[in-house]
Amino acid sequence: MPSKKKKTTKKPSDLETLQGAWHVTSLELNGSDAPDVSFEGATIVIRGDSFTSSGMGDPYTGTVEIDESATPTAFDLVFNSGPQAGIRNLGIYELSGDDWRFCIDMGGVDRPKTFATRPDSGLAIETLRRASRSNPVAHKKSGAVASKLPSAGKSAAPEPPSGEPTEIEGEWSMVSAVFGGKPLADDMVKWCKRVTRGEITQIFAGPQVMLDASFTLDASHTPRRIDYQNRSGAKKGQSQVGIYELSGDGLRICVAAPGDSRPGEFVSAKGDGRSLTIWKRAAE
Repeated sequence: MPSKKKKTTKKPSDLETLQGAWHVTSLELNGSDAPDVSFEGATIVIRGDSFTSSGMGDPYTGTVEIDESATPTAFDLVFNSGPQAGIRNLGIYELSGDDWRFCIDMGGVDRPKTFATRPDSGLAIETLRRASRSNPVAHKKSGAVASKLPSAGKSAAPEPPSGEPTEIEGEWSMVSAVFGGKPLADDMVKWCKRVTRGEITQIFAGPQVMLDASFTLDASHTPRRIDYQNRSGAKKGQSQVGIYELSGDGLRICVAAPGDSRPGEFVSAKGDGRSLTIWKRAAE
């Protein structure tokens, strides 16, 4: 009797393995860990050699080019829509089961050689987890992947003016920030800015959109009150209440998590979900 040949299973390519949706579990920029609020609710879906990302400001689409023969394995993200259209980001990656990690040069200049970032390097590291087939939509803490990862220094464009200017109109540089009792690292702080045009305020952390909201101010109370209505991201459609204080060119804002009561003082403690940010008006 002739022996039966064993069937061989062809190992899927990395591009085949990457198909579907993923969740971001951590993000590191220029040597500092980014706060959860900068990536929660963001999504990336890969179909064929195309990717679509949303939930971090403007939506982005593009193509993925993979080189499995390189060491470490390499890939490029080529953007074809959104503010970064035409830009190519160079990266390296590794896949292990349902985990995906990559390091990318946001400036599109040099491909990283190792999975490490440092201050002013223009590098970012993301770790990602595959979305389950039964729940492909990101939950609040894990967020569905995503990475638009535009080039360094080129954030999504601020909104054009909407409504009459308020007393927090204009551009502000971040001085410090605390999220749920956790201070934002100094290297991240220097990347952050707030841009307010009329009734719209947005916070950018380098390429990431951390806040995109319409707002109202009420100066008849002490402390003064600010209310947000989130327009995008994981908190889209949710409202938040807070307090603010202006002193010369300084501004501080403390905002509660969605559904929580308005803070009575400018404090963010461990686990309270509040953001406390301090700003200095940027020179014109």
